[in-house]
Amino acid sequence: MSSTVAKDHHADRSPCAHPPAEPPSPTPSRRTAAETDPGRGDHQRASPPGTRTAYGDDPRAVDADVTHAVRAVLDELLDRHVHAAGAVDPLFGEDLAARIARFTRGGGKLGRSRFVWWALRACGGDEPWRTHAALRIGAALELIQTCALVHDDVMDGARLRRGRPAFHVDVAAQYAGAGDPRRAGRLGEAAAILAGDLALAWADDAVADIELPRPTARRVRDLWSALRTEMVAGQYLDMQGEATSARSLARAIRAACLKSALYSVERPLALGAALADAGPAPTRALCSAGRCVGLAFQLRDDLLDVFADPRDTGKPAGGDIRSGKPTYLAAVAQARAESSGDRRAQDLLRDTLGRADASDAEVAAVSEVFMSTGARDTVEEKIRRLVAQGLRHLDTAALEPEPARQLRTLMRSASGVADPAASEAVPVSLIPSTGEGAAR
Repeated sequence: MSSTVAKDHHADRSPCAHPPAEPPSPTPSRRTAAETDPGRGDHQRASPPGTRTAYGDDPRAVDADVTHAVRAVLDELLDRHVHAAGAVDPLFGEDLAARIARFTRGGGKLGRSRFVWWALRACGGDEPWRTHAALRIGAALELIQTCALVHDDVMDGARLRRGRPAFHVDVAAQYAGAGDPRRAGRLGEAAAILAGDLALAWADDAVADIELPRPTARRVRDLWSALRTEMVAGQYLDMQGEATSARSLARAIRAACLKSALYSVERPLALGAALADAGPAPTRALCSAGRCVGLAFQLRDDLLDVFADPRDTGKPAGGDIRSGKPTYLAAVAQARAESSGDRRAQDLLRDTLGRADASDAEVAAVSEVFMSTGARDTVEEKIRRLVAQGLRHLDTAALEPEPARQLRTLMRSASGVADPAASEAVPVSLIPSTGEGAAR
């Protein structure tokens, strides 16, 4: 084992070498809206306009099916935005707004939304105004994920998403017979960029429209701002790493932390804690757990891209190999090949990673190197250690028992690590599909 790989095995205490600045310290205790903002009346404590769902004001009804509750709010938001876009211009409404709605409704397991909800509930949040706000933030996270995925497919030149044509490919196909095919392709890419921007604007609008007491609103606003910036930073590091073939272990972990650990798990947990006005101790425990499990989530996504069945992922295998993504998996394989003096493996990685025209046989050969160097096993072990560490952080917090249990289950499912008490592995349907990671 190379010294760099060996050193990384002991680095789990701080998965992100230089973590981003934390938002302002949380308020010390959870208080009602009226207590934190005396100007708020009883009618506002019930729920802000436009945030009610079929679940009324009973959080236990949402507990029974968080995904369905978030989708109900999301559907209301999408219907309203599509109608407004059509009023601006029918063609714009159909080509972009309606497509965004179909894309957003067409996939994803709403893991980020569930992290928000169960963090809120674990910290004791049960007042209607808090629970309605959590569902609305969950819907906003789905919209910002649409932005990330649509833009990412353009940057990666991906043709498929969730087993269907990617957004830009679908638009290009619609206009393929209207003239020069190159113009249709260019239109598809431009449309995807604009659609991602529009989805992000809708997400921001959803958060801005939530009525919260001033201290809570400030915390949520700061977390939301950090989440957006970190997502873009992680994606930039990813793309810059592809262009420069930068594959150091530290850089791979840093990019994975920014583009997934924070965006997919830690920040959603922090948003739930903020909505509950949780104190510093539970907030820190949730964030520490989220950073570990979020990193494990991204490492699992990297493995799925290479080794999962395309019928399960909805995308061809080896997309990260062809694009040359600076994944931790590739960095470990390269470090192992250099340490052992395996010239064949080094040459294969150098000549194939980042080649968009690599054949299936060449991609399979790189996959074999990932196994023969022990990189795959190393990543699997790191995932297990990160999840175990994250669950230990969770155990340090004084959380509500049943929501805490739900969080543990969700963390294991997101990272594809089975519960030792269970007799079977986590079903593939619960593991994040490749390309569903942060800004992926």
